[in-house]
Amino acid sequence: MTARAYERTRGIDWLWQSADAKMAPAPLGGTQTGPNPTDRGKSGTKRHLLIDGRGVPLAFHLTGANRHDIKGLKPLLGDGMLTKRPTPTAASPQHLCLDKAYEAASTDKLLAEMKIIGHVKRKGETSEPGIGEPVYPARRWKAERSISWLNNMRKLRTRWSKKGENYEALWLLAAMLLTYRRIVLG
Repeated sequence: MTARAYERTRGIDWLWQSADAKMAPAPLGGTQTGPNPTDRGKSGTKRHLLIDGRGVPLAFHLTGANRHDIKGLKPLLGDGMLTKRPTPTAASPQHLCLDKAYEAASTDKLLAEMKIIGHVKRKGETSEPGIGEPVYPARRWKAERSISWLNNMRKLRTRWSKKGENYEALWLLAAMLLTYRRIVLG
């Protein structure tokens, strides 16, 4: 319901979307957890988030901390959507900004199948545009900002629930609160 209210009042910015993932500790373990490779193998979970151009959550997916970011992209763009995605057309294209973790042929193939224009910084690529190349401003920071907003809700910073469904429900509640704030505050 909140996504529909946001669509009516502000309009979802489908033109520029961003996705990112963030690991969180899960000391009690449970479903959708795994050994965190950056925290000496302690139990952790990875939260994948897709946002619109203004930073409002469009999709959320939860996996174990040991899963690669690419594995969470397909559920984000498919089943994890909080609202129905319009089909991209030439008149209304959709761009998706991703970091280097998503650099793979499978990502390019998935985005091509969905007719989404992907912006993934490639390894060895400089930030300087070549002659005649379009210059796009940085937009991926909005995904990191939205994750930070959600992490400010203390219950989400560390996963204390064993059931993945309960933790996802808390994340969806926080996403609704974030969307409501964007409706009211702009």
